[in-house]
Amino acid sequence: MQKEIVYLDNGASTKADPKVLEKMKPYFCEIYGNASSSHTFGQKSKQALENSRDIIAKSLNSKPEEIIFTSGGTESNNFALKSIAFSNKDKGNHIITTKIEHKSILNTCKWLEKQGFDITYLNVDKEGFVDPEELEKVITDKTILVSVIHGNNEIGTIQNIEELGKICKEKKVYFHTDACQSFTKTELNVKKQNIDLITINSHKIHGPKGVGALYIRKGTNIKAWQHGGEHEYSLRSGTENIPGIVGFAEAAKMGMNKKHMDKMTVLRDKLIKEIMTRIKNVKLNGPEGNKRLCNNVNLSFKGIEGEALGGYLDQYNICSSTGSACSEKSLEPSHVLKAIGLNNETANGSLRLTLSRFTTEDEIEYVMSVLPKIVNKLRRLSPF
Repeated sequence: MQKEIVYLDNGASTKADPKVLEKMKPYFCEIYGNASSSHTFGQKSKQALENSRDIIAKSLNSKPEEIIFTSGGTESNNFALKSIAFSNKDKGNHIITTKIEHKSILNTCKWLEKQGFDITYLNVDKEGFVDPEELEKVITDKTILVSVIHGNNEIGTIQNIEELGKICKEKKVYFHTDACQSFTKTELNVKKQNIDLITINSHKIHGPKGVGALYIRKGTNIKAWQHGGEHEYSLRSGTENIPGIVGFAEAAKMGMNKKHMDKMTVLRDKLIKEIMTRIKNVKLNGPEGNKRLCNNVNLSFKGIEGEALGGYLDQYNICSSTGSACSEKSLEPSHVLKAIGLNNETANGSLRLTLSRFTTEDEIEYVMSVLPKIVNKLRRLSPF
């Protein structure tokens, strides 16, 4: 049995890169001043904050003053939807999203419905793609915001946000995308892709937990959602997490190296091919090739439960999931897999394996040395 952990749940969280940790260390005990303090010591923290903002801005092709640091993806998504909604009520009360969003978007939309907003949930096709023509049809003169996830956290589908953003721009509707899974794994360019707001976070890209950002295009009509002092251009009050922000920026800078994406793509394709070749009655969920996140593998195994499969893999020190970590406690079939047309049995037989730049070929081979045996055992035990 493999003694070392084979961690293939990087869609839930990633290992902090040791170089990121080293970059953060001075800001805990050496440069620990409050970035809002006017003295020289505090201004050293302020400088680190602004240097980090510059790095994040460059990664999105935005301006530094368009980057607002937050506690992570959930806060950024809540901030984007709620603040845009209430800041633009004079124009309308209609918001458009999709049926395959992260729960932090879907549950925010449910809350907004209770506040009097009208939400349209777009369908997706069998690979998880939004139809641009359908989006164009449902935009009305009351529509104030469209929010579409960029890289899906369960099935890896990468939306054509440039086309969707162009539609929103032509219709004069704000366009937001949750890019927590896709950031540093595929192109994000706010100017080219016509994006008004982007949610990104740190712990999905080998940075620390508890830090993220919201890009807000200059000129966007948006008001503060969290009140207090005048931090983050008076849009997000609270003393900034300087060590976390420094680590986030370092992780982003390192993650933009294309060789990391290429490596993950090769290992992803190898894992998919090996599983599909060596195990019968397996279905790939989501698209193939460059329309899929470079680190995402999501498969349904006929006749077995994904939870049972994950449990057996855990006994072999292989970490996996059946979907989003935020939904793991739910016994309901994945809302994403249901949205792409899978029945309950197929959806419940799903397994998500998500790689990182630290994943090795030896680890993939180890997975393939045990996965077929586990699947065969479970199928023998299955009443199906």
